[in-house]
Amino acid sequence: MTVWDRPEPPARPVPLDRERIVAAAIALADDGGLDAVSLRKVAARLNAGPMRLYGFIATKAELLDLMADEVQAEILPEIVPEEQARNRTEEQTRNRAGKQPEERPGHWREALRTLAHRTRRAALRHHWLADLLGGRPALGPNGLAVTEAKLAALDGLADVDTVMRAVETVSAYVTGAIRREIAGLRAERATGLSEPEWQRASGPHVTRMLATGRFPALARAVHDATDVDAETSFTTGLDWVLDAVAARLPQNPESPLY
Repeated sequence: MTVWDRPEPPARPVPLDRERIVAAAIALADDGGLDAVSLRKVAARLNAGPMRLYGFIATKAELLDLMADEVQAEILPEIVPEEQARNRTEEQTRNRAGKQPEERPGHWREALRTLAHRTRRAALRHHWLADLLGGRPALGPNGLAVTEAKLAALDGLADVDTVMRAVETVSAYVTGAIRREIAGLRAERATGLSEPEWQRASGPHVTRMLATGRFPALARAVHDATDVDAETSFTTGLDWVLDAVAARLPQNPESPLY
């Protein structure tokens, strides 16, 4: 039985429920990362005895699952228009009838792009989320809804195996890019040096190493490559991945999608 299936005990004497517990845990994690989260610390924040929390949550792993699922709600679009749902049903019907879907330009790309950017923004608000992305599929209601939204973006445009591989590929890029960005932000906090400050401090060493001639490709990158911000880097890489997905979808010459 998962934590979402198990009923909560009565909230007495101190008002207590999973929603309050998860909110307190997220606040601790936002301040100090996942290492700052324990059932004992959450209980102290809520002025409750630690043993009371075990009636709601059996393990720290369950608590982390609930925390991640709560933040997944920030990734979901606020509104899914009824027209979009109707269009998707019509597309699936045409596809089953052997006709190419008349997809609106950019529709599936925009859906996956929006989910990717919302995931990045959620991780920038909650750095600890980067540590929980990937791995086994999320089973909470919000996590399942995010997965559904990813799959629905491509549903009916290709066979189910192609859709699965496409979603896995985009998700792998998003997870990797987010973890890289968050690792950089954590390094800034740990060292007290911003990225430009770290580059200046490391400059003499890098200059000496490049002067040896052993790293010509790296030297060209250091001297000639355009420096872009994190969001531009993320967006560019995402668009390249989406281009690769488009190349694997059944081509419709009449559609401007490709």
